[in-house]
Amino acid sequence: MKKYLLAVTVVLSAMLTAGLGDALACTGIGLKAKDGSRVVARTVEWLKDPMNCGYAVVPRNYSQVSLTPEGENGATFSARFGYVGIFTEYEKFVVEGVNEAGLSAGLFFFPEFGEYPEYDPAQASVSLCDMQLVSWALSTCSTIDEVKEAIKGVRVTGLDPKVGTVHWRFSEPCGRVVVLEYVDGEPVFYENPIGTLTNSPGFEFHLTNLRNYVNLMPGAAPDQTLAIGNTESADATLRISPLGGNSAMLGLPGDFTPPSRFVRAALFSTSAPEWPTSFETVIQAFHILNNFDIPIGAQHREGMVPENLPSATQFTSATDLSTLKLYYRTAWNQNIRCIDVKSIDFSRTKYRTAPLDKSKVQPVEMVKP
Repeated sequence: MKKYLLAVTVVLSAMLTAGLGDALACTGIGLKAKDGSRVVARTVEWLKDPMNCGYAVVPRNYSQVSLTPEGENGATFSARFGYVGIFTEYEKFVVEGVNEAGLSAGLFFFPEFGEYPEYDPAQASVSLCDMQLVSWALSTCSTIDEVKEAIKGVRVTGLDPKVGTVHWRFSEPCGRVVVLEYVDGEPVFYENPIGTLTNSPGFEFHLTNLRNYVNLMPGAAPDQTLAIGNTESADATLRISPLGGNSAMLGLPGDFTPPSRFVRAALFSTSAPEWPTSFETVIQAFHILNNFDIPIGAQHREGMVPENLPSATQFTSATDLSTLKLYYRTAWNQNIRCIDVKSIDFSRTKYRTAPLDKSKVQPVEMVKP
């Protein structure tokens, strides 16, 4: 237990000293291919320093115990389904993953919003750490409806109230996407028809905020003719044309705040063409999420830029829900790598973890002309 608590303390201390509002950002999108397959993709940002991210392969029947503010004494859950997940800093804190049944789950930070039920030591046995909810859902559920039913049997809790809350995105191969947020201590699920999610404020705010950009659309704005009063002279009018392409998107917010990223992600993903197959759609997802890479220094005060961190976007992932393949790339290695979930025998494999990057050096392919 001491080992677990020490690791958790280190993670929480890093979050607290960085300031959640400045340190954490996540952007998620959903895409559809012409063959009906679905892809969900997302970024994970951490602006303070390099994170130790890795993947975990979790077999069927693997048992886990949730952490609580008191220690490792929370809900116990056993893996009904095997899954692969990506964790940040601490292997128990899976933030994105997919199980063998095709259920995808992801955690997005939600600072200053959301409210979990108050932790009750008398109910520790049914208490579930928010940072372990992805693992719990992937272990025990095959569908979104099963998640909605199972959540009634646990009490989600944070480990330190100063850290803030998170919210979650769940996806199915059929294309259904929902968002889970805790409101006044109760779980609330929102259907998410566009598959987009960022951070605070709540999901309903982001949908309402989209209405401020109803005028934006792909392509070029039409030319306009301006005139003052009534005149027959051609010299009394002025015809203006757009400067460059994509002028119909003029006014699209370009900053890195969650509301602005939500608008960009929603418009980029819903205007993207449908590619024939899921693989081409995965590649499209990575291209879209290029727009959400946060360059180092953009969100740091002078003299506060961390060393050895090439990008605040520390990894980007895409999950093909039709073939059950989890793709990822990192700030140190922009090459796309893939884990084939269907190739894993979850009845025989052992629990194992590995870093996302064996070496934090960008490989370069030399070309001999």
